[in-house]
Amino acid sequence: AGAAGNTATEMAAAMHYTLPPERLHPAFDALDLALASRGNGKLGADGGPMRLHVVNAAWGERTYAFESSYRDTLAANYGTGLNLLDFINNYSSARVTINDWVAGQTENRIKDLLPEDAVDSATRLVLTNAVYFNAAWLQPFDPTITHDGTFKLLDGTAVTTAFMGSTLANVPAMQGDGFAAVSLPYQDDRLSLLVVVPDSGTLATFEASLDATKLNAILAGLTNQQVLLGLPRFRTETSQSLEDLLKALGMTSAFVFGQADFSGMDGSRNLYISKVIHRAFIDVAEKGTEAAAATAVVMNPGAAAPTGLDIYADRPFLYLLRDQPTGAVIFMGRVLDPSQS
Repeated sequence: AGAAGNTATEMAAAMHYTLPPERLHPAFDALDLALASRGNGKLGADGGPMRLHVVNAAWGERTYAFESSYRDTLAANYGTGLNLLDFINNYSSARVTINDWVAGQTENRIKDLLPEDAVDSATRLVLTNAVYFNAAWLQPFDPTITHDGTFKLLDGTAVTTAFMGSTLANVPAMQGDGFAAVSLPYQDDRLSLLVVVPDSGTLATFEASLDATKLNAILAGLTNQQVLLGLPRFRTETSQSLEDLLKALGMTSAFVFGQADFSGMDGSRNLYISKVIHRAFIDVAEKGTEAAAATAVVMNPGAAAPTGLDIYADRPFLYLLRDQPTGAVIFMGRVLDPSQS
C-alpha cells in the first residue's frame, strides 16, 4: 500500500502479485478474515485453544504528513490504523514500543525484532507484520515411540537426533520422482504441514526447482493412504535482513532515494526503504506445532507405511505450513540439522 509508478511495478513483479491495487488490498483483507476463522473449538499444541493470528501495524513519525488515502487503506484492508510515535526525539522508546507489540502478538516467541541500529531520528515509518500459530495434530505422535536415530547432513556426516514415529491412517501422501511427501493435518484440518523429503544429496537442486507450478503438482499428486512416518522433532529460530534478497528479485528502486516512489503514503517521493528485517520461530513436536514470525519494513526520508508408504525424514527436508482452502503458505522452511534445535 502506498507504492506507485515503477516502484509499485517492481514490487508487484517481485511478489508475483497479479491483481491491481483496487483488488489486491481487499484480497489481502479477505485472506486475513479467512485465516482468523481457523481453529475455533480446536486444541493448540500446548493444550490450550488453537491460535492462528495474522496482524499488521504501521508506526509513523507523529509530525510527518501521511496521505489520508493511505491511512484509509490501512484501516479498511489491513486491520490497522497509523500508530504515531516520536522517532525524531525518542527513537529508542519508539523501537521498544514496536518490539513490545511484536512480542505480545507472538506470545513472546519473537522478541527484539528491531535491533538497536534499526531505527533512528530519521525514521518516518515502520511497517510490521506478525504471525502466531499454535495447533495440535489431528493424529498426534505417541511420545513413547519417539526414538534416537541417525540424520545425514548435507556434507555426508551423521548426527543423532530424536525421531517421532507413527503409523498414520488415511493421510495425503505420495512417492514422487526424486522425493516423498506427506501432508499432516492439524485438528482444524483446513491447516496442514506439508513435509517434502528429497532424495539424498538432491536438496539444493530440488529446492531450486520448487516453484508454484511444482508445488501445485505435488499437492495434486497426494492421495490418501496409510503412512509409516519417521519425522525428526525440530525447533528453529532464524533472523535475516531481506534487502539483498528483495533486490535480487527485482525490487530495486524501493531502496534508493530519488528512485523510490511511495507517493501514495505521503504525496511526495521522500520515502524509501532502508531495512527489511524478518525473524521466525517454529517448534514441531509430538502434540503439534507452534510457530511465529515477524517482519519489519523500516522507511526513511531521503537524504518473506507398512502397507502403505514409508517416509523416513533422515536427511534434509522442506516443510510448508499451509491453509488448504486459500492455498496460503503461512510458514515455509528447510530442516538441515534437527539436532541443533
